[in-house]
Amino acid sequence: MKKRERLKARKDFVSVYRKGRAWANQLLVLRALPSDLTHHRCGFVVSRRVGKAVVRNRLKRRLREGLRPLTVQPGWDLILLARPPAAEASYHELREAIANLLSRARLLDGV
Repeated sequence: MKKRERLKARKDFVSVYRKGRAWANQLLVLRALPSDLTHHRCGFVVSRRVGKAVVRNRLKRRLREGLRPLTVQPGWDLILLARPPAAEASYHELREAIANLLSRARLLDGV
């Protein structure tokens, strides 16, 4: 992910949580909020309930890689929140879960 595509500031996370819409499945929760930018930004949340630091960091890497090949519509701030079962999910299951949530939210380009 490019640096400009990362959602990092606390105020941005709070804004997406408070004002954004949410879609969920067994592995992930997607929160999205329209923004004025010409590109999308994405943040990842993996809480301690999911596992220890090694597990959480591996899951964040898998989520970033699962999102990378997908073409997300510009002008959206996204948060992908991992639920505890995501720690045991395969990369392909995570990728399908991400694509499913983005298509349900109508945020994939061409969908």
